[in-house]
Amino acid sequence: MLKEQVIQEHKPVLFHMRMFYFLSFFAIGGLFPLLSVYLQNEVGLSGGQIGTIMSIGPITMLVAQPLWGMISDYTRSPRILLTIAAIGTGAIGLMYTTTEVYPVLVFIAAFLALFQSAIIPLSDSMVMNHVHKNGGDYGRIRMWGAAGFALSVWVMGNLSDWFGPSIIFYAFALILWISAYFALKMPKESALPRVELFSGLKSLIKVPRFVLFLVVTFLVFGPIMANNFYFGLLIQFAGGSLAGVGLAFLLAAGSEIPFMRWAGELIQRQGIMVILFVAALVSGLRWLFYFLGPSPEIIYMTTVIQGLSIGLFIPAALQYVRNLAPEEVKATAVSLYAAVGNGLGAFFFTFFAGLIIDWQDILYVYLFYGVLTLIGAFLLLVIMRMEKKII
Repeated sequence: MLKEQVIQEHKPVLFHMRMFYFLSFFAIGGLFPLLSVYLQNEVGLSGGQIGTIMSIGPITMLVAQPLWGMISDYTRSPRILLTIAAIGTGAIGLMYTTTEVYPVLVFIAAFLALFQSAIIPLSDSMVMNHVHKNGGDYGRIRMWGAAGFALSVWVMGNLSDWFGPSIIFYAFALILWISAYFALKMPKESALPRVELFSGLKSLIKVPRFVLFLVVTFLVFGPIMANNFYFGLLIQFAGGSLAGVGLAFLLAAGSEIPFMRWAGELIQRQGIMVILFVAALVSGLRWLFYFLGPSPEIIYMTTVIQGLSIGLFIPAALQYVRNLAPEEVKATAVSLYAAVGNGLGAFFFTFFAGLIIDWQDILYVYLFYGVLTLIGAFLLLVIMRMEKKII
């Protein structure tokens, strides 16, 4: 009887978590993959300028995320902070419609990232704490974000063709404001884990596999994040439309859903390092294939590979970091992993991609991504060898 009561109490919270992921990622998916196209076609910015605007977000998040963590520790109100972040991010996104002045656009990108940087770590922490306490599977909740992202780019790509590209900013704000309602309904007991950065670093730097895995994260996850900003330009370079950009993202992000659902079982069956290596290898080969300049139709067909690469790499990497780190510094390890992948990696590969576009074209961006991702896959083999020696 008690078990049934717990299940009934868990259902509404589960619904609210799923809806927040779906809506927040729907908003993000409707803006950022199409923003580079907007900045190139509507504003007329160069590749270097676009790279600066798109990369300012990850580097701002690198600084802002610890600040949100400290505020959450102090206030003990992560739900309120998440609600404020969702409302603020949506409002700032509307500022893109007010100007075409490059320095102002850079400021807007940084200001938006300041608020957006709270959304994923706060929601992830609440969900992971709730799952740890009440049972469940983080991947099966997180896949609702992948579903929202996939559907959003397809919907917004079509709406942009019909009503003009500026509609992405209005939809971004509206959907995030709706998600704020579900942010208020997130689990009560959750809060960001306390991160002891300096003492944690001393412990983690003594674990060579962890340090090497941070390099892998930079090389593999950085291009994955940066691809969200440039994939639309690749589709258009190949001759596709905005609706085609949406279709490509629908297929790519949609393919992540089943793999995120199966990730836990596959990791148990094949081993976490095998899953990480396969995901990195497939990702690198995908980027190199795009360098060959395939037609839009071929790109659409190959986007489903993203499920095998990203859909497995994200949950496997997070689990590996948590398994590798000593118990007392797990929170620090996860924070460093996120900072290297979502922050430094995304910044580096986004910024230099813009410069490469000015130097050559978008195809060479994917040569750059492919070569460095395959280096990351090779380093995973090195880590596997290190683990065999330990055993």
